[in-house]
Amino acid sequence: MPELPEVETVRQGLAKWVAGRTIGTVEVHHPRAIRRHLPGDAHFIAMLTGRTVLDVSRRGKYLWLPLDSGDAIIGHLGMSGQLLIEPAEKEDGPHLRVRFTFTDGGRELRFVDQRTFGGLAVSEGGAELPDEIAHIARDPMDPLFDDEAFVARLRGKHTEIKRALLDQTLISGVGNIYADEALWRAELHGTRPTDALTRPAVRRLLAHVRDVLGEAIVAGGTSFDALYVDVNGQSGYFDRALHAYGREGEPCHRCGTPMRREQFMNRSSFSCPKCQPRPRAAVLRGSRGA
Repeated sequence: MPELPEVETVRQGLAKWVAGRTIGTVEVHHPRAIRRHLPGDAHFIAMLTGRTVLDVSRRGKYLWLPLDSGDAIIGHLGMSGQLLIEPAEKEDGPHLRVRFTFTDGGRELRFVDQRTFGGLAVSEGGAELPDEIAHIARDPMDPLFDDEAFVARLRGKHTEIKRALLDQTLISGVGNIYADEALWRAELHGTRPTDALTRPAVRRLLAHVRDVLGEAIVAGGTSFDALYVDVNGQSGYFDRALHAYGREGEPCHRCGTPMRREQFMNRSSFSCPKCQPRPRAAVLRGSRGA
């Protein structure tokens, strides 16, 4: 599933191509693509036709396009969703779900989704922040992200550090790949208890999270799958810079020890046995550590 860098790459591309343009027509080619818009496709089309897109915003892995009506188009890419800017003359692919044309006659916006887990909806009155995603925490790349509040909340939780990084109500946009990368840089094992970390240790980890996400955004994200592309259909290349994720058995880039893979929440975690030792039993019982 696309993570924050991939979604941010899409946001930047959309902002370049659709901000300030007025929607001419809307075509819904598959009902699942707007299943979260409960009033249905006719209402979806009526709410958007003739509206001007003001900007493209993001909260975690969700995108929304504020409109001049005060409403917003809210979208989630799911497993395979793509928002593509395409020439009008380009032939439709087999997985086209929604098409937007614009009154200026330029390139159109197409929502393509092979597995149909993603979707679009209209958030009424949601131009500033859709109610549907207001519960999601800010991500660490957001200028309004409160570092000290995050440090305090994380240390107040009784959970493992990787689980906390994936908690979208605590910090959004950090998925499995980038959590592993940040933990490798911080030399922390993912099962380290959050309430056993000092404030400086959490601040260092947060700095590593920001560095990883920032570098991945510059690289256009991590594209293990041809489905993960920007609005122009280009793949990201951050996979070339990965130090942890997917590197089972390969030498650690820091110490040379073969990297390990462990099961985690029906997924996999990758770490270095030497640089990221599992926490001691005393720490697991709740004693304070670095």
